[in-house]
Amino acid sequence: MVSSPSVRDVYANLLRDTRNLRREQARARDGWYSALPLERKEDALFELEMLLKAFGCFGNPRNHPGPPNRTPAVAHDFTEELRILRDGMNQTVAKVRELLGERDRAYVFSRYLESVLPEDALRTRLVKDQLAQDTPQESLFVLRNTFGAFVEMADGMTRLDRIPHRLYFALLGTVTREIGRNTYFDPLVTLEFRPELDRIRNHRILEVLHEAPDASHRVAALCFLSLFRALRYARLVDEFAAEPATTRRAYLILSVFRSDMRALTRYLGQQAAEHMSDAFERQLLAVPASELPLHRDALARDASELLRFRRTLESVANMLNVEIRKIFERELPALHEPIPTEALGPQLVLGTASLRATLHHAIRIIGHELVPELQDPELASPDLSRRETSLRLRRDVWMFSQVLRAFLAKAQAAPERPADAWAGATSFHFVREFLEHFRAIGYQLLRLSDYHRLEGFMDALAGLGDVDLLDPERLEIAVRECEGFYAHLDKLFHEISKRAEISDHPFDKRAAVEHLKLYLGAA
Repeated sequence: MVSSPSVRDVYANLLRDTRNLRREQARARDGWYSALPLERKEDALFELEMLLKAFGCFGNPRNHPGPPNRTPAVAHDFTEELRILRDGMNQTVAKVRELLGERDRAYVFSRYLESVLPEDALRTRLVKDQLAQDTPQESLFVLRNTFGAFVEMADGMTRLDRIPHRLYFALLGTVTREIGRNTYFDPLVTLEFRPELDRIRNHRILEVLHEAPDASHRVAALCFLSLFRALRYARLVDEFAAEPATTRRAYLILSVFRSDMRALTRYLGQQAAEHMSDAFERQLLAVPASELPLHRDALARDASELLRFRRTLESVANMLNVEIRKIFERELPALHEPIPTEALGPQLVLGTASLRATLHHAIRIIGHELVPELQDPELASPDLSRRETSLRLRRDVWMFSQVLRAFLAKAQAAPERPADAWAGATSFHFVREFLEHFRAIGYQLLRLSDYHRLEGFMDALAGLGDVDLLDPERLEIAVRECEGFYAHLDKLFHEISKRAEISDHPFDKRAAVEHLKLYLGAA
């Protein structure tokens, strides 16, 4: 269906509407940014806002690399976390000074006045003036004041023999609240974007957004903005990891990465379908009743495309969840792991390379689902892209082959006509498990492998989900389709293994088994 101009503006609207600013405040910030006389102002502002966001994410241990920490918070010494926070505070002050430019001299002068003013009334007036946030410059000045004080507090705390959790979280909570009070520089909102920082510059992806159906356009824009934002996080981690003096600062940005990706996967798995259905309902209601017969086929086609896109988003959400969890728990060094500084940086860079490959894979999947004929977006070098794609596809083919084999074995052992309905429901629980595993692993693999029986396979699984699981005829049809798909995957596995780009890379069955366990646990 033809897209209206208002719908095509949804990308710009998303950038505008997610900002936690009133209209006049947004105009003031845009004007300030346009007039900012700084050579790399976008990089400076992005780093500042992500450091500010990190103070809200770093306090959650779920956002830290390494396996889950089983030690109670009351028994943990937060000295190392405090050192990282203090380093982030110092860098925040440096970025604020860079953005203030010549105006930073006013901070030095105000500190001098605080020390020489004899009257309490004058000192109180000075404090109130320092808290004003009528302009972006004044908001930066507030950050300069508060973070200067936070650095002094953190310096004093690091001299203690031990940092208990109550003291550590008291400081962290105070810092986070100050950021939340800032009028123009508060990046703590989940899935929030800034037009000066989050423009998508990849022309292939912009083509995808232009061609995306109306009902899925806003969801697609949010996905791509989040994934490209995450790629910038990975680049910033690499920049910090490259220098020994800033290496551990990378943990702050990694916490933002983990938090944002968790929010994205939750959105894709829970809210995206609702947003698309609401958009399709508006599209449907906009058609006059007298014209419904004329648009019937087009609307049915749009509904089918949205259903496929929903399944793809659920698959991508599960893939991101499992892949990022694996990288954080097994490839990135834990915060308290005793690693020399000169070795820590390279390990962080290797971990972010895996994160980057996962993000590239998600971008390609969503792009191909929306516009199948579109060429691959240039996200990495062609050779590296082909190698990563082949390794990932071979692993996923093997994993879902094991799921299929287990399903077929259980189906053969299942009773044909259980006498007891309750016992039958228990006996056929494996069918529901298989359908969950298919949504988590198999659906996207089915689309990517160019399987000639795609429609028949999907119809058979739909039959299992739509009716009573005790129907042996439906199960029989599903078993035949699964046997055919299993044979297809077995052949595909050997064909992929012969590809030139991975011919020197033997299949790591042990790693694939561990990865499959993560997938099955998340399904």
